[in-house]
Amino acid sequence: MRNHTLAVTVENKPGVLTRVATLFRRRGYNIDSLTVGTTENPGISRMTIVVQGDESVIEQVTKQLYKLVDVIKIVDVTNERAVDRELVLIKVKADNTVRADIVQIVDIFRARIVDIGRSSLIIEATGDSGKIDAIEESLRPFGIVELVRTGKISMVRGTK
Repeated sequence: MRNHTLAVTVENKPGVLTRVATLFRRRGYNIDSLTVGTTENPGISRMTIVVQGDESVIEQVTKQLYKLVDVIKIVDVTNERAVDRELVLIKVKADNTVRADIVQIVDIFRARIVDIGRSSLIIEATGDSGKIDAIEESLRPFGIVELVRTGKISMVRGTK
């Protein structure tokens, strides 16, 4: 069992996300990550779904998804040469004694400080899941007040 990343192109209509999520729930498959957004065509959205399973599970999920009226195309990008990204916002405790240390970590990870409070900083970082995990671990000793992380988005390299 391993994670598979599915790029699912759907019609941009109300209820499509609910139908997709319900399909996974009914089949007993857990979605590890789900991101949805419009594409270059405002009538079409793209879902990036990360789901755990072997080849037969992914094949079954794909067949079931294609039965949904609003699904246009499904591509398993797991084994493709692709660019993957996640976004994280981390609010970390930061008094004057540790700010320089936090700024140094932010620079190392090529992240950005997007808000400065009296006793906290909000840091924005993008990258693959390994980088996001690493910056989170590096900031944990300072005290993470709040953290929010997107799911994975993925795009196959080159032209098809």
